[in-house]
Amino acid sequence: MGIFDWKHWVVILIVVVLVFGTKKLKNLGSDVGETIKGFRKAMNEDDGKPAEPHAQQPQQPQQPYQQQPLNQPHTVEGQASKVEEPLRKD
Repeated sequence: MGIFDWKHWVVILIVVVLVFGTKKLKNLGSDVGETIKGFRKAMNEDDGKPAEPHAQQPQQPQQPYQQQPLNQPHTVEGQASKVEEPLRKD
């Protein structure tokens, strides 16, 4: 007999039905079902369409980049020194 035996699940189910009521549980089940159907439909629509290149936008000729890039690597100058542990007052 484990922690979640079939008898435990029956008791949990009865408590949930008493707390929430059958009408709320029915509405919750139908809402979850509709959500799953919508998710599956959206996933199938994405898989069915091949990737299209952006042909509508006109291609502008690339000009040489004259400004400095925003994320330039930089270094921090400094000297490492050993830090001693503070004395404990045990």
